[in-house]
Amino acid sequence: MPVIAPMPAARPARIPNQRDGVDDTVAAGTTVDHLTETYRAHYRSLLGLAALLLDDTASCEDVVQEAFIRVHSARKRVRDPEKTLAYLRQTVVNLSRSALRRRILGLKLLSKPMPDMASAEEGAYDQLERDSLIKAMKGLQRRQREVLVLRYFADMTEAQVAESLGISLGSVKAYGSRGIAALRIAMEATA
Repeated sequence: MPVIAPMPAARPARIPNQRDGVDDTVAAGTTVDHLTETYRAHYRSLLGLAALLLDDTASCEDVVQEAFIRVHSARKRVRDPEKTLAYLRQTVVNLSRSALRRRILGLKLLSKPMPDMASAEEGAYDQLERDSLIKAMKGLQRRQREVLVLRYFADMTEAQVAESLGISLGSVKAYGSRGIAALRIAMEATA
């Protein structure tokens, strides 16, 4: 793993300028020229590394480019220019992991597709059926209506309906069967 040091607080090392023999103050670390050479020499191998971790070429290229950008931004903190490639490799691996995490999170957060919407005709037909059912329910005797509503719309058992209405279980069954028969006749009459 490469050694990354924080920006030096002390005065930077003095390296003689090769052009005119005058000393210039230059910070130690990876130079832009060294990074450019590393790019030319190792771009394809880093792209191959990303390809092993990710599944599409565009993401691989994005990850490798981002790795070079990050190393360029932190080039003065890499003490040993020989470790620039190791730093790039680790950055590619970390960025690939992050990309995969984002994809997984995105898949989890995607909402489930909406069910196919009913056409306007189907909606109107359903509304007519509901209106017919409500009208037919209003035509039932009070006890028949109560039993059917509690049994089928409130999803109660026959015993729960009997307890709720304070009638016997046999009465619930009788009111229920007579109510369904009356509803069937009323609904057929409207159709």
